[in-house]
Amino acid sequence: MDNQKLKTELNNLKDLEKYIGKEIGITDWFQITQDDINAFAKLTHDEQWIHTDIERSKKYSPYKTTVAHGFFILSLSIKFIYETFNIKSVKMGVNYGLDRVRFMSPTFSGGYVRALISLVDAEINVQSVKYKMSIVFEQKGQEKPVCVAEFLAMAYE
Repeated sequence: MDNQKLKTELNNLKDLEKYIGKEIGITDWFQITQDDINAFAKLTHDEQWIHTDIERSKKYSPYKTTVAHGFFILSLSIKFIYETFNIKSVKMGVNYGLDRVRFMSPTFSGGYVRALISLVDAEINVQSVKYKMSIVFEQKGQEKPVCVAEFLAMAYE
């Protein structure tokens, strides 16, 4: 499954019906660098040592390295969806939240993550759709996902 990349591109909202319950995107592997972790920590004013202090993490962390904040991984949702899913006829899209978010394992500095995206449900109207996608964040070399969430959005033609 390592080399499997999937991108779904649809012509219009009605085409979405065929994808309910199916996988619609698999991203490339994306490396989480210490610079990424530090930038997110600084931006969010959450500079805990487990995220930013390499030496202290080597000594005291159960993982022996720094780890990314869970919300940093979750913030990659938009990037990964944008890279793997497109409806050509859409004029405007609105992200209106997340559902059922679970952080299941740490994301290690230097590790690689990718997203597996599935369409859970779609309520298609004449010129709009309200839909829910499942996003499973995998980390290369780890059995358990990093995070599992449902992304809620609307799109308008």
